[in-house]
Amino acid sequence: MGILLAFAPFIAFVLVDRLVGPTPGLFTGVIVSVILLVRDWVTPGRAPKLLEIGTALLFGGLALYAAVEEPTWSVIGVRLCVDTGLLLIVLVSMAVGRPFTLQYAREQVAPESWSSPEFVRTNYVITAMWACAFFVMVAAELALLYIPGLPRRVGIIAIILALVGAVKFTGWYPEHVTGSRHS
Repeated sequence: MGILLAFAPFIAFVLVDRLVGPTPGLFTGVIVSVILLVRDWVTPGRAPKLLEIGTALLFGGLALYAAVEEPTWSVIGVRLCVDTGLLLIVLVSMAVGRPFTLQYAREQVAPESWSSPEFVRTNYVITAMWACAFFVMVAAELALLYIPGLPRRVGIIAIILALVGAVKFTGWYPEHVTGSRHS
């Protein structure tokens, strides 16, 4: 649940972007990100997570850019910026040795499991799956931008399948690893 809640700023952005426009959508993403960060700061036993901090910085930077420069970007163009930023956050989390799923997984398992190689490896695999999903989203958005005849539904279907696949994999893989160990 925690990992899915971390994507609330992106969901809020998409909804407001679709209904009102990209700049209000970006500011909505900032607001939801900050709310999640404040929740983590004030709740005992919780701490802000890398994904949530990166999301607040991403939406904050894009919202500031939109307010100052007033760009005339397309819906797909702004979503490409957001999803590319999200992909970079995920890749950086892996590069610095802290796959973003690790912080959420630690809320679900006993502290003695946190340093086990299997636990860490499982989180690298899950984070890599999310990186693949975000890469598919970025590729689909690039295709929609640069291949004029491509039906929008093709890009939308690719994005939906990537996200659903990552969510399902996140639920399935830890159980698969645990089940394989006990077989």
